[in-house]
Formats: sequence, structure tokens, C-alpha cells
Amino acid sequence: MQWRALVLGLVLLRLGLHGVLWLVFGLGPSLGFYQRFPLSFGFQRLRGPDGPESPASGPAGRPGTPGGPSGPSWLQPQVPGAAAGRRRAPRRPGPDVCGPGHWGYVLGGRGRGRDEYEKRYSGAFPPQLRAQMRDLARGMFVFGYDNYMAHAFPEDELNPIHCRGRGPDRGDPSNLNINDVLGNYSLTLVDALDTLAIMGNSSEFQKAVKLVINTVSFDKDSTVQVFEATIRVLGSLLSAHRIITDSKQPFGDMTIKDYDNELLHMARDLAVRLLPAFENTRTGIPYPRVNLKTGVPPDSNNETCTAGAGSLLVEFGILSRLLGDSTFEWVARRAVKALWNLRSNDTGLLGNVVNIQTGHWVGKQSGLGAGLDSFYEYLLKSYILFGEKEDLEMFNAVYKSIQNYLRRGREACNEGEGDPPLYVNVNMFNGQLMNTWIDSLQAFFPGLQVLIGDVEDAICLHAFYYAIWKRYGALPERYNWQLQAPDVLFYPLRPELVESTYLLYQATKNPFYLHVGMDILQSLEKYTKVKCGYATLHHVIDKSKEDRMESFFLSETCKYLYLLFDEENPVHKSGTRYMFTTEGHIVSVDAHLRESPWKEFFSEEGGRDPVGKSGHRPRPHELKVINSSSNCNRVPDERRYSLPLKSVYMRQIDQMVGLI
Repeated sequence: MQWRALVLGLVLLRLGLHGVLWLVFGLGPSLGFYQRFPLSFGFQRLRGPDGPESPASGPAGRPGTPGGPSGPSWLQPQVPGAAAGRRRAPRRPGPDVCGPGHWGYVLGGRGRGRDEYEKRYSGAFPPQLRAQMRDLARGMFVFGYDNYMAHAFPEDELNPIHCRGRGPDRGDPSNLNINDVLGNYSLTLVDALDTLAIMGNSSEFQKAVKLVINTVSFDKDSTVQVFEATIRVLGSLLSAHRIITDSKQPFGDMTIKDYDNELLHMARDLAVRLLPAFENTRTGIPYPRVNLKTGVPPDSNNETCTAGAGSLLVEFGILSRLLGDSTFEWVARRAVKALWNLRSNDTGLLGNVVNIQTGHWVGKQSGLGAGLDSFYEYLLKSYILFGEKEDLEMFNAVYKSIQNYLRRGREACNEGEGDPPLYVNVNMFNGQLMNTWIDSLQAFFPGLQVLIGDVEDAICLHAFYYAIWKRYGALPERYNWQLQAPDVLFYPLRPELVESTYLLYQATKNPFYLHVGMDILQSLEKYTKVKCGYATLHHVIDKSKEDRMESFFLSETCKYLYLLFDEENPVHKSGTRYMFTTEGHIVSVDAHLRESPWKEFFSEEGGRDPVGKSGHRPRPHELKVINSSSNCNRVPDERRYSLPLKSVYMRQIDQMVGLI
């Protein structure tokens, strides 16, 4: 009996100590929804990679502790190889997985009680409320689209505050923020085509397609970024073409009378105008910009970002396989391999800016956000679409490097000592921390993790970005996790957090993500809606606005919000497997895109140099004598990587996490 009394006394003593700490210092354990976390998260001032040491609270950061770190584990260098075996079978994403209750506390917010979060987030989401949110998301799209058509078309974008259109900045060619994107080709209309179809608006889709065919031309004296023109315009044209020509017509009758593949021909015309970017580069990595009339400008920059040069393969590959012309896929794949061959021999990481002539890394930062994000995404999605094994091999290798060098914190989200996982920005050559901020584009990564089945890590990382959203009602462009404050304060209506929310809901069917989507939808309505559309937030704290509605708001943000709440959408129910491009354009995953009669010309064994310095590129007429070598008869590994749309592997994941 004495030992029982002793144990009881120790337990009461510990509870009393926690109570004192909570009342006096605010350092008690967080009771937030989805998480139970130890005392060590009470830090407020952390030490940066080059800054002076600041006191940190809790065991992990206690100054003077022999051998103990001086800050959270995010600041500590990763032990090489420590995460090599981190990939594990996902576990049930239940109430013990990281959630906003914890992250709000880590980010400096006041602790919220368990009752508040559980009452708001863990309950069921009634069908009537879901229908209401679906209609609100549709209404958001319609309000933005109708105002664009009324006040801005045929210009590229809508200025929603002053209710007028916006095109390229002819007076200031150096205004790349505008001119990289706006090519004087009715960008917002083109970018929104497949959203109209997904929402079932056949009459407006047909009207919009005819407008694009009759009014849009790429014979323009516009200098645009190759990447932006590819993902926004080329990708949308291809997606809409596939919707029109789909014999099943799952979204309703989206056929166009007397349609003669005009959108496909327009896509080819645009791609041909982008091809000069791939010429006269010693590495095979394309120039970042081209003039649609004259080609690469004489004063063109020789530096480009990894994502911009290495995220063209999905759209260019689809175009090649629909046309039977290898040219487009060949140049895009050559660029990917050229970048891949420049990765660090020590870490396997890539930098974010490279010189296209010398192959020298100008930007040595390796992270998940701007400059690199869609490069990772398209390695995996290219494999899903085309079945080329080398794409999957590259993705698996770089994902392992990301886990080894970028991922900081403890191995499991809610197990073990230290801080929860976070992905940081490091030097590509040695894995050392370069700064203490993350950018909003990184919020796409949980969605990518869903595609490969790393659901638990995706849940935890998503919660971090959502906690930031909860604090500001938006996601600042750059957030400093050391200072616990935004570094760059604007929010241009980006879709990445919404995308990951949608994919995580499809993977888990947890109503928590419906509540997240409702929060995001209501924030957008409250803070960004203006007279003629939805405006960029200039400052996420004071909610001041900029007069711009970027095209991706209609093509991605509204689309993912709508699909999140539209459980009966054909995307989820038609039996067809779909994938979304990095601009949110929908593409069906089918055997036709896996037919590659020129496959042997892409292989190293075929004699082609990996960076394109030599070797033979097949011309269209040569393809006629090549035997077709379709991949579609072998066991399709892509089943494992089609998670968001209830494929075979999605059901396997559901079984593993105990949701079926």
C-alpha cells in the first residue's frame, strides 16, 4: 500500500506543478484539439541559424543543459541518414494527431480548451451544411467569373475593386509580376474552362470554349514566362479538349457542335511559340521567358528557377502523346534530366536558381516552396500519367533526400521527444539551415504526401499551415516560424492550403477538413470580397487590399473548395481516375497517355546525353516506322499514386488507417 500512496503522491505533485506553470508562465501543456504535447513547446524566442542565442523554455531549449540543444529541434541540423527509414505505414488520423490546438499554441497563440476545438471540429458535418458550403463555393466562382466577363474580358485579369480589366504592363517591361503572367490572351477565361465543366455548367462552358476559339490568339508581341504560359494556358486548353472529346461525358453534355480539335490545335500553336526557350542553351534547361512573336529576347536572363524549368513535363507530355509528336515531351524531359544531373552528390538536393548555360547553382537554397515546389510534384505526376519508371525513381530519391535534410523535429507527429515535424530551407550542398521562414506555396506538400500514402505526416504538416490561417484569416506569403510573425504580408488568393485540405479529406473522410474548408471559405468571403470580385490581401493583419484577382483563384481555389463539399461530383463518382495539374486543371488518367512509341529515344541506352548535348531527337515522320511500345498492359503501379480520387490504392490506405 505504501508504494501506491507514493505513486499517487508523485502524480498529484506533477499535476500541481503543471498547474502552477500554467497559471504563472503560460507554459502548461496545450489542450488543443487533435494533440497532446509535452511542456517543451513553451518557447517564445529562438536562435536563428546565424543569430545570437536566446533563452528558450522547456527541456529541449534550456540554457546550460549539458549536451542539450539551445532551441527547438527545427533549428538543429539533421543527422544524415537519420530519416532514411522514416517512411512508414500511415496510422489512423485520429484525435492524437497534430492539430490547430497545438499549433496555435506553438505559434504564440493563447491555448484553447479541448471543449472549444472538439465542439467545433470533431463533430459530424451535416449534409445540409455541406450543401450550403458547396453552393457558397459555387457562388464565389460565379461572382468572380461573371464580373470578369462583364468588366474585364477580353483582357487577362480582373481588377475587382475598380471593376476593370488588366493586361500586360506595356509601359514597364521590367514589371515581371504582371508581364510574366499576362500575355494578352484572355488568361482568366482560358484558365477557368474546366472549372465550369466540373461545376456542371455546360451552357457556359460551351459558350466560353467558343469564345476562346473565336477570339484568343497567341500571335502577340507579348513576352511571357514559359512556366506560367504552360501551366495556366496550355494546361487548360488540353484539359478542356479532353473534357469535350470524352465519350463518357461525366460532367454533363460538354460537347461542342462541329468541334474539330480547335483547342488542341491552339495548344500546339502556343507550345511551338514556347519552343525557342529550349534552343541555344548548353544544358538543355530552357530560358525563363519568350516573346510569342519573336522568340527569346536578346537581353534574356540566363538564370531560371528549378520549378519553372522542370515543371513542364505534364503539359508538354500530354500534348506530345495526343499529337503523336515527341518534340514537346522530349525538350521538357531533357530539362528535367539536366536539372536532376546537377543535384548535390552529397545530399541529393537541388537548389532553387540555376544558370542555364553553365549549370552553376546561383540559388543554393533547397526547400519545398517557391522555386522548387512543382518540380517535385511533376516528377510524381508525370509517372502517374505516363508510366515512365525513371520519373518515379527520381521522385523517390528526392523525397528521401527531403526527409533526410529538410524535415526537422521528431520522427512521428505525436510520439517521441522534441518538436513536431516541420520542413525547413537548407543549403543544398550540406543540409545546413539557411533561414527560419516558410512560404505559402509549401502548403501544397501535404497534398503531394497524400498521393504517395504518407498520410500521417501530411496531416501534421497541414495542421501547421492551417494554424497560421486561423491566426490571420489568410496565409501570408512568407511566415517566420522563429519570430512567429509574417515576413511577407500579402495573400494573393492562393489555392495550396485548400488543395491539401481537399486531398486530405478525400484520403481520410475526416469531417475536420470540411470544417477547415468552411473556415477558409468564410474568411475569403469576409476579408477578400469586394465590389466586382475577390481581391488580393495586401496585408494579412490589417486586411488592406490590392486591386488584383489572379486567374488561379477561379481555376484552383474555387474549384478545390467546391469539390471539397460536392461529394456527389462526377470527379468522385464517375469511376474515372483523375489527376490535377499544378494549376488545378483536371486530366483523366488512362491508357492512351501511356502509349509512347518514341520511348526508346528517351532512354540513356538510346545514346542520348542526359543533358541534351548530343543524341538524336525523333521527328514526327520518323515515328511512323517505330513499333508502338505501350505500357498499358503491365501491372499499373499508378494505382498506388492516385489517392485523392478513390482509386484502388486509396481504398487500401483507408483500410490501413481503419476508416473502412
